Amino acid sequence: MSDGGVEEMWAPLPAYRVETGTEPLDRPARNSLGGWPYFDDDQEWPRCFCGERMALFFQLDLPDDIEFFGGEHLSVFHCAHHNDASDPVTADGRLGPRFWEAPQPPFPGSFWRVLLQRDPGVPEAEPEPAVRALALTLRPFVDAHGPFDVHFKVGGTAAWAQWPERYWCACGTEMAFLCQVPEYQEFGVHPGAPVQPYSIRDDAYLLFLGNEVYLLACPARCDPAAVFPVNQH
Repeated sequence: MSDGGVEEMWAPLPAYRVETGTEPLDRPARNSLGGWPYFDDDQEWPRCFCGERMALFFQLDLPDDIEFFGGEHLSVFHCAHHNDASDPVTADGRLGPRFWEAPQPPFPGSFWRVLLQRDPGVPEAEPEPAVRALALTLRPFVDAHGPFDVHFKVGGTAAWAQWPERYWCACGTEMAFLCQVPEYQEFGVHPGAPVQPYSIRDDAYLLFLGNEVYLLACPARCDPAAVFPVNQH
């Protein structure tokens, strides 16, 4: 095999580093922390098991060359009033039906929701009230990570903090890596926002207790919510 063939075989997957801006957003943007969420016509703002509307932590338009999920819109929601690590309930690695609504011990239901939507058009009229709205920018990079070379990124390969984890969707399709959020990634909040339990400060939220978060999504796209957040630390 030619050298070109070897290089092509081992070429890293397309990957984009997610960079956070510093200027507050005053209008809708499809790539943002907080801000105005975009939903498909039949999708509503997710609610926690407690009945409260979940906070929009971030949203992104995925570049077209991202494996399996290019061109879709990723949105990550988490309740401001409940905070814990995600806890997969599986049978031999297979997630249960509608796992995104399943109980998350010690809670009787889910406090998070991750959506992959195909064509969200018009933003909501009102922005996320708790998380401060900041612009996000996607920068392509070569994802040749070492054990401590961790980024907020979409695409590429997971830089596992412990050991690789594999899961299968309830539909039977193996879940594919989509996005990584580094440990203790902070999401600033507006003054007067609810204080998140077990956060590091009253003016910031964390995802899943600040664990390293790996979003694994169903390539079969059996449901917009078929995305599971794996936590490691």
